[in-house]
Amino acid sequence: DSPVILKILQNWVPRVSHYFDKEHYTYVGHQIVIQESIEHFGAVVWPGALALSQYLESNQEQFNLKDKKVLEIGAGTGLVSIVACILGAYVTATDLPEVLENLSYNISRNTQNTNMHKPEVRKLVWGEGLNEDFPLSTYHYDFILATDVVYHHTALDPLLATMVYFCKPGTVLLWANKFRFSTDYEFLEKLGNIFNTTILAEFPESNVKLLKA
Repeated sequence: DSPVILKILQNWVPRVSHYFDKEHYTYVGHQIVIQESIEHFGAVVWPGALALSQYLESNQEQFNLKDKKVLEIGAGTGLVSIVACILGAYVTATDLPEVLENLSYNISRNTQNTNMHKPEVRKLVWGEGLNEDFPLSTYHYDFILATDVVYHHTALDPLLATMVYFCKPGTVLLWANKFRFSTDYEFLEKLGNIFNTTILAEFPESNVKLLKA
């Protein structure tokens, strides 16, 4: 099947502000307020997160997250985890220790006082301590979500190893990424050698591809 060609919709509300701090989005009928930080790559909303959030909202029959166990790796600001939570999933949002404070804040403020499953925020360093922190005898996920985790960095092999670790029979990996560098395509090729991979959608204006594996 050919991937769907889509455009990332401008469904956030622009605010006049001198501070690079809060962005307002609307997904699945909920207003989501995201606090960003320019101190960390992981504390900014990147285009892949917008693409995957939009796709999950528009394709709820194809990917029904209600009461499913969902793990987001490299959750960043938490936007995708919040959308998954609104869609009824049991969400575990993970990232590096220095990102967790902002991630926890965003997830808490956008999911409190609701009847959603309470999400969990945990540290996850790709490729490190996986069996100790997430033993396979205890943890099984229906969906692994990842957005803009592949760019010009040195942790691509540990990232791939982490995806392989968590993807068990029946697990669906949804990965959205802005493709910028040759290393991005090399990672895609490695992923395709291990997983049954399909490009679900492309967002040409943003150079984002959304893949299912």
